[in-house]
This record gives sequence, structure tokens and C-alpha cells, in this order.
Amino acid sequence: MKRRALLVFVLVCGAAFAQTPVNRAADNLYRQAEQLWAQQDFEGANTAFKALVAADPKNPLYRVRWGDLFAERFNPEEAFKLYAEALEIDPSNARANLGIARILSGRYEGKATENLQKALETDPKLYEAYELLAYIALEDNNNPKALTAADSALAVNPDAKQALAIHAAVELLEDKPAAEWLTKIGADGKAFATIAHFFDINRRYEESIAYYRKAVAAKPDLYSAHSQLGINLMRLGREEEARKELELAYEQHYRDNPTVNSLRLMDTYDRFVTYTTPKTILKIDKREAEALRPYFEGEMLRAIATYEKKYQYHLGRPIQVEVYPNHDDFAVRTMGMPGLGILGVTFNDVIAMDSPSGRKPGEFHWASTLWHEMSHVYTLAMTNYRIPRWFTEGIAVHEETQASPDWGDRVTPDVIIAIRDKKLLPIADIDRGFVHPTYPAQVVVSYYQGGKICDYISERWGETKILDMLHEFAKNKPTVDVVKSQLGISPEQFDKDFLAYIEKETAAPVKNFESWTKQIKELNSAADKAANPDELIEKTRALEAMYPDYVEAGNAYELTARLCLKKGDKDCARKEYSIYAKKGGHDPEPVKQYAELLAEAGLKEEATRQLERLNFVTPLDQNLHERLGVLYMAGQHPKEAVREYQVILALNPIDQAGSHFNLARAFQAAGQNDKATEEAISALEAAPNFKPAQKLLLDLSRNTAPEKR
Repeated sequence: MKRRALLVFVLVCGAAFAQTPVNRAADNLYRQAEQLWAQQDFEGANTAFKALVAADPKNPLYRVRWGDLFAERFNPEEAFKLYAEALEIDPSNARANLGIARILSGRYEGKATENLQKALETDPKLYEAYELLAYIALEDNNNPKALTAADSALAVNPDAKQALAIHAAVELLEDKPAAEWLTKIGADGKAFATIAHFFDINRRYEESIAYYRKAVAAKPDLYSAHSQLGINLMRLGREEEARKELELAYEQHYRDNPTVNSLRLMDTYDRFVTYTTPKTILKIDKREAEALRPYFEGEMLRAIATYEKKYQYHLGRPIQVEVYPNHDDFAVRTMGMPGLGILGVTFNDVIAMDSPSGRKPGEFHWASTLWHEMSHVYTLAMTNYRIPRWFTEGIAVHEETQASPDWGDRVTPDVIIAIRDKKLLPIADIDRGFVHPTYPAQVVVSYYQGGKICDYISERWGETKILDMLHEFAKNKPTVDVVKSQLGISPEQFDKDFLAYIEKETAAPVKNFESWTKQIKELNSAADKAANPDELIEKTRALEAMYPDYVEAGNAYELTARLCLKKGDKDCARKEYSIYAKKGGHDPEPVKQYAELLAEAGLKEEATRQLERLNFVTPLDQNLHERLGVLYMAGQHPKEAVREYQVILALNPIDQAGSHFNLARAFQAAGQNDKATEEAISALEAAPNFKPAQKLLLDLSRNTAPEKR
């Protein structure tokens, strides 16, 4: 097998040999490097390639092959550098372009196709480049393009296994048997792993697992497939088997970051505590479990009740939510790698997401994320995992603001720029924006576009039309067919109408964006030292009209409110904060300031409502719970006050006596005198001379009235 591997390489690269001046010493080093690599002596091969490049620095082939070694051994950064160096020597080097394209494709970067086209211009018979073009196209759900590229590969090499795998994957994803292509594949483990990958990215995890099993059965030493099998099993909560597969890969020196990080994460699982109800499973780090449980469990049950009614679908099994206080742990849990930008992800009926403590206060609305992910559980299950990516993501974004009008992301500057520059994709191609972005913000823009498409469908055809489309997608129909059959117009007409809708809705910020960008910076700098707040307020209100949906850092509403307070006009400030809150602003400090102004004006119920919004943003803020507890008690809502004071105790406050005392008072107000007595005793255990607790305990002992239950 080792000799055969070396022979295959020599045949593949024969053209490169023919174009390279003969250097006998280098040629011997080269063969030595390849032989060491075939023998899996990776360190020896690396040393030989290093000496080889030093001996013949102008030969691009040596850098390409050295790059291939780094790419195989989990160092794409070094591989990329070597491919780039090879292109400096030979700008038209086909295999260097192919190597760069493989790395870019692995990162899901859209520019990979540019390098592949360059490779094919130099070497039209480089069938691996056609295979990768087909691979990328199928990741974008562009089946015709994928099949055309796969056929081009097969025209060069009728036994191109990856091209055969693309054909099989297309058939299987369309729920066709694919017998012809599977027969041609035979027992090729890498081809089965490719099929598994496409089930994976289409969220058909059970089928992905089945094909990874076929891959390792056909090629037991394909440790990349063992690793991916382990990661997919881990995603679905099958931890024992997942660990077995991951450890097998690790022990056989397949130690890429996803494998290593996944094993490390599994070693931390004993830090988590699990809570169950008939419909929910909630796993939270024990350090914050008691503080977060009442809010997470409550929202899970509320979302389930809402979605069961709306989608007319009953899961019949509990939904599991895992909450990670360390964002990198969450990223590893979901993708096998840290550095992930998203906040939550769904695997069938298992959801993994960041904890509020995993982000800076104010930048993460955990409840909106939870409702988003729970929407996926329903839309995926009721379509048997056949729903296209853009529609499940679009519905999930749509559902965030359906749950509450002030939830969900607003139109960000990245989106405004994309609309201005005409970068929204046609509905037939929108999946590409999620998988292979061609500019840095395209994934964010695609989430926005998917959500707005669902908003538009709901407004124009009615909310029930979304349910009708879900039923059509359950039949595994493509987007263009569903648009025609359910909306009664062509995809091209839909795009035209939708863009008109978006352009009308965003006309002001798109038109004024450059001016707004310049002025918002200037006014933020000038606000604190302003001698005449009224003059600046006129300007900041003009900025509000330019870009009404902007509620992120440095927004005009907060700026205006601060200027109002600077001149002592609390009514003015309260009105500005009111607009900010209605637009979805949820940064803790301005919301707390708004609640304080409301309370001062005697509007305590509204003050309570504003602080309640923050429980969906920063539920580990002890000060927030203290303020809510006071307001609940004043408003005669003792049950809610009990919850807030219990959470304070779960956060281990410095003032243990006072916290137990406040909880005792809340229990007393709720008519639960036995629990009130327990808490009063706990207060005195923490501070034996605490007179308010002594008096409360005495009052409770004299109270013989029946308790409310």
C-alpha cells in the first residue's frame, strides 16, 4: 500500500516533474520526503521537505507538496503560506491554486471558486478542481451546477470518486435511491464521508451518522471520518459512543482541533446539572444553574406551547437545551472549533447556546436566541429535515419579533450597506449567503434577508402561508417550486417585489447613511462637554429620523436622553428612553436609567416591565433582581418577588442575612408562612442580632391564620 500510494502520487504529478529542471540531489530528497509521508512519518517528511525547499527554492512543486502535508496534518495556515509562495514562483501553478481553494473551501469562504477557475485555466484536466467546484456548489444547494462540475470531473477521470459521491449525494438529498452511483463508488470510505458531509450541513444528522459509519466500515483507518462521526454523535447527545470514536481518532494521531477540543469539552460535563420536565431537559453549569433555571425553563415551556399551537405540531419528546458559560466551549460543542460567531445552534431536538455570562452584558438577548433555536426544532422536525437553510433561519428570525416586538436584531449598518450596494441575493440563491459568503458581513445580511422575507410573506399573504410553505418543503420541493405554487408568482417577480418592499422600508437610513455615520461620531464626542444641550438635541433628533432602527452603542436615542438629563429635563429623557426601548434597545444601563425615571414619575408598573426586559438580557445581575424585588413587593406581586429574591440567594450575595430576610418577607406576603419562617431563621443564622429578622420571626410565630398554598 505504501508503494502504491507513492506511485499514485508520481502519476498525478507527472506533468510537474516534466516541467521541472532535473536536480538529482533534490529529486532524491523529494522521493525521500514522499516515502516518509507514505509511511506516516510526518515529522521526518516535514524535515525532508524543509531541506528540499532549501536545496531547490525555485521549484514550486516542492512547496505545493509541503503545503499538502501541512494541510493534511491540521496546519492550514502554514499550508496556505506555502501555496502562496509557490504561486509567487509560478503564478499559474494549478496545484497551488487547488491547494488554496481547498483551504478556503474548508473555511466556507466564497473566493475558493476563483482559485479553482485559475487552476483549470492552467490545467483543464485537473479533475480534482472540478470535484471541488461540484462540492462547493452542492454546499450552496445548487444541484444543477454541482452535477455539471461533477460530470466535468468524470469526463477527465471516469473513476473520480468524489464526483461520483456528489452525484450520489444529490440523489440521496432528493430522497432518490442513488443505486447507480453507490455501485460505482463501491467501498470507498472517503466518498461515503463526502455523502455524510452533505447530510450534515443539511441538518439531516441521523443520515449523516449512517454514512460516516459506512465510511469507517469501508476504511477503518479513515480517522477524519471517525472524528466527524464522534462529533455528530456528540451533537445529538450520544456521549458514550461519541467519546469512543473521538478517542480512537486521537489515539491514532488524528488530532485536529475539533477532535482535541471536543474531547476536552466532554471532560467538563461533570460541571453541569440537569433539570427535567415532561417536555424539557435543561443542562446548565452548576455555578449558575439555580439562578438561570427559572427563566430558561419558563421560556422553554412558553415557546413550546406557542409553537405547538402555531405550527399544529406536537413533538412527542422533550427538547434539550444546553447552556454554556464559556463561549468557546459552546463553539466546540457545536462545530468542534472555538471562535464561532453565532449564539445558538440546533441539532434535531438538542439546542446548544451561550449562557448570558458568556457575553458582555447587553450584547446578548438570550431569550430571543432561545426562541430562535426552538423554532428550528419544530420547522426541522415537521419537514423531516427537508427545509432549506434560508427558510428555517428566516422563520427563526421572524419568530423572535413575533415572541415580542422589541426582541430580535434591528437593521444593522452592515445590512444598510448591503442594501445600498445591491448585495441582497435572489431567493433562489439565498442559501449561498449562509454557506459561502463572498464578503465579511454576508452571513449576517443573509439572516436579516431570510427574516425579512418571512415578514414580507406574513404581511402580504398572511401568517398561515408560512405554515403552508413548511408543508410543501416537507415534500422535499426546491425553493423555486414552492414560491411558484404557494405564492402564485415567479421567483423573479418575488425578488422584484421584495426588493421594492425593503428599499421602501430602509429608504431613510440608506439615503442618509454616510451623513449619519459622520454625525453620530461627532455628536457622541461633543455631548459630554456641550455648553448648550438644546442645540445638540436638535441635531441628535435629526439623526434619529435618519436611522430610526439603530439602537446599538452610541445610538441617538441614548445620546438625546443624556443631553435632556444634562439640562435637567427628566420628561424629555424619559420620552427618548421610551422610543429606545420600543425600538428594541436593551443595553442594561439605559434601561435601568429609564426604569428609575419611570419609578420617580410614579409609573411603577411600567418601570417593572422595563426591568423585566433585562431578565432576558442579563439575568445574573444581582442589582437588577434587587430592584425588581422591591417593585414586585410594592406592586403586590409577591410570587414574582419570591423568584427574584431566590435568584439573588443563588448568586451568593455578600449580604446573606438581608437576602434571606427579603425572601422571608416575600413568602409571608405570598401566604407561605412556613417558608417565610425558614428564611427568617436563615437570616438570623447569618446575623444573630439582625433585629428586622427577629421581629419578623416573632410576627410569624404569632400568626395562626391558615396558609395559602
